[in-house]
Amino acid sequence: MRLSIYSKSNTLLLSALALAAVASCGKAPVEHQTATKQAAVEKPVPTSEPVAAPAGKVVVYQMFTRLFGNSNNANQPWGTIEQNGVGKFNDINQAALKGIKELGATYVWYTGILHHAVIRDYSAYGISLDDPDVVKGRAGSPYAVKDYYSVNPDLAADPAKRVQEFEALIERTHAEGLKVIIDIVPNHVARHYKSLDKPAGIEDFGANDDTSVEYKRDNNFYYVVGQPFQVPKPLNGYQPLGGEAHPLSDGKFDENPAKWTGNGSRLAQPDFNDWYETVKVNYGVKPDGSYDFDRLPADYADKSVQEHAAFWQGKDLPNSWLKFRDIAFYWLDKGVDGFRFDMAEMVPVEFWSFLNSSIKTKNPDAFLLAEVYNPTLYRDYIRLGKMDYLYDKVEMYDSLKLVMQGKGSTDAIAQVQQGMADIEHHMLHFLENHDEQRIAAPEFAGDANKAKPAMVVSALISSSPTMLYFGQEVGETAALDSGFGDPSRTTIFDYAGVPAHQNWLNDGKFDGGKLTAEQKQLREFYVKLMSLSATEAVFNGAYQELHSINKDTDGYSDKTYAFARFNDSTKVIVASNFATEATRFELKLPADLQKQWQLSKGDYQLQDLLSERKASLKVTGDTASVKIELAPFESLVLKL
Repeated sequence: MRLSIYSKSNTLLLSALALAAVASCGKAPVEHQTATKQAAVEKPVPTSEPVAAPAGKVVVYQMFTRLFGNSNNANQPWGTIEQNGVGKFNDINQAALKGIKELGATYVWYTGILHHAVIRDYSAYGISLDDPDVVKGRAGSPYAVKDYYSVNPDLAADPAKRVQEFEALIERTHAEGLKVIIDIVPNHVARHYKSLDKPAGIEDFGANDDTSVEYKRDNNFYYVVGQPFQVPKPLNGYQPLGGEAHPLSDGKFDENPAKWTGNGSRLAQPDFNDWYETVKVNYGVKPDGSYDFDRLPADYADKSVQEHAAFWQGKDLPNSWLKFRDIAFYWLDKGVDGFRFDMAEMVPVEFWSFLNSSIKTKNPDAFLLAEVYNPTLYRDYIRLGKMDYLYDKVEMYDSLKLVMQGKGSTDAIAQVQQGMADIEHHMLHFLENHDEQRIAAPEFAGDANKAKPAMVVSALISSSPTMLYFGQEVGETAALDSGFGDPSRTTIFDYAGVPAHQNWLNDGKFDGGKLTAEQKQLREFYVKLMSLSATEAVFNGAYQELHSINKDTDGYSDKTYAFARFNDSTKVIVASNFATEATRFELKLPADLQKQWQLSKGDYQLQDLLSERKASLKVTGDTASVKIELAPFESLVLKL
């Protein structure tokens, strides 16, 4: 069983409150990321109209900041900073950023920046101690934020200057032509929230709450009136800090009355699988699911950011809305270029309309990415909530994962892309992130090379951004038992090294000096592919799948996928082999594409953009085809 801030591998029903947030979009509720894929929903008719863009696509590099610069390879389970080390802001130097830039990155998502609950004594800096009974891991979850106006003191060489050190990292990042994304976690905060660094006039979450009632619109939290909080009963022999003695680790935590837990549990003693280290934030959704705020008219799905901002002017808004607006503005003023919003679907869409239109009014170029797992909500959170991008987890990622594991057909890729055609530009693609298993882990695919065809498809099939997770490009396996949680996912809860990534890190040189030959080849593949995605304007152009017309072609199977990308100046054919065996086939182009590309009778030279290979497109009358040969896990990106 995976134990995390989200317990995402468990089938976990949302509370009535969370369902109310979902219902605010006028759609049916859904369980939060169950193992079962959501049923298909009716979608608008697809279009192949290109998305206007001056160059290539956005590439996001997600860095788990605490781990990124750590050269220590002791990796003791539940190890301290002294034992296992920790990455610092200052470790992320020019060489590191140049290495990230090589991967085509336009944004760096610095994960785990905000000051969250952590089991380390920083009382000399005025920071209150955190209780191991309500902290997951020794280093703590980055999604249990205890001070929105500061950063994790673990990351600073001098904790007293932690914010200044992060500001210097922002400047270094910008100097390398990269932009900065950080998390905002609107659905919940740490069980013990206390801001030391908040600006004048800002009040802590819950500071003025009326705790005598379960709900009041301008309370920041919900309360279990008359009952103190009780630490959950542990499962499977779990002990905080692996059983190490700690003065606060006594199975108790002082919170009276108890607050609702982050995932919406209304119990004074939540379940061990609940997000018990966090408390639910109140956005003006009553316990019965009704609302204490103005609703957006349906036609605002078609209105501009400016019109959304105007709608909220002069409105009487719940206090939590204003607090998060102030937080976003604070970090924009620090030079942050955008945000990744955690569990956005558990917060009412009206709040997102307010927050995102406020952000875009302040910075029209701000990058806004949301974690949303319910496909029936995608269009509302994009159009009503004014999100730039959403995770394409349940559709594209889940489909590609099954193909990589040998459990699914590439037919699903064509179906997903067709169903997403009207919003494909807004669906961020990825194969790894901090919540998902590493591809090279035995529990996933067991071989990083199996990601190659999936990465080509994921990165080139649409105009959507692509995200890489640090270590993915060198085949990290996440095999360590670091403490809280299980192997196959790189820990987000404890101090650890990341072995494959450390080979590239090479004791702070960031030159790949310790990479194996296979790891070097893998990184070179990612550099070539992601540079293509980031620089070639054609991948913002039109898309046409070539899968359906070739399904009966000899040698082409449901372990193969082919498509075309094109604009006025460039035509590209992409073919990928997901199989463990080589294959060869004659790829046919449909007559309408042949006409659109204005192909007359003759032979056309094709150049593979991933290698030096060449191929020939043969046009004879009404038919056009290319002879394709693909090694196991190989792809061709053939430019006409």
